[in-house]
Amino acid sequence: QVQLVESGGGLVQAGGSLRLSCAASGSTFSINAMGWYRQAPGKQRELVAAISSGGSTNYADSVKGRFTISRDNAKNTVYLQLNRLKPEDTAVYYCVAAVSVSALPGGYWGQGTQVIVSS
Repeated sequence: QVQLVESGGGLVQAGGSLRLSCAASGSTFSINAMGWYRQAPGKQRELVAAISSGGSTNYADSVKGRFTISRDNAKNTVYLQLNRLKPEDTAVYYCVAAVSVSALPGGYWGQGTQVIVSS
């Protein structure tokens, strides 16, 4: 089993920034890919960004150029830097971890952290 604990959400004004963190513990040897999903009220869950153990990344079109995903393999931690935030970025952000990027959204999920962007 893998446990994921997110932190860093909060309330921010449009144009502002936040940094989300997600620390993995447990059987982390099985994890090669980590990422972030989000779900806004009344909307479907969507993949925001993912990163492989080798550092390859992919992003949703809506966040390209604004969000940056990174990871510290030694700390089993993944980060999501959110810049130039927009009200439409408001959602619960979930950390995910899986054996590969292609396995997402399967795998392990964190409890979520709320991001609210005010206009």
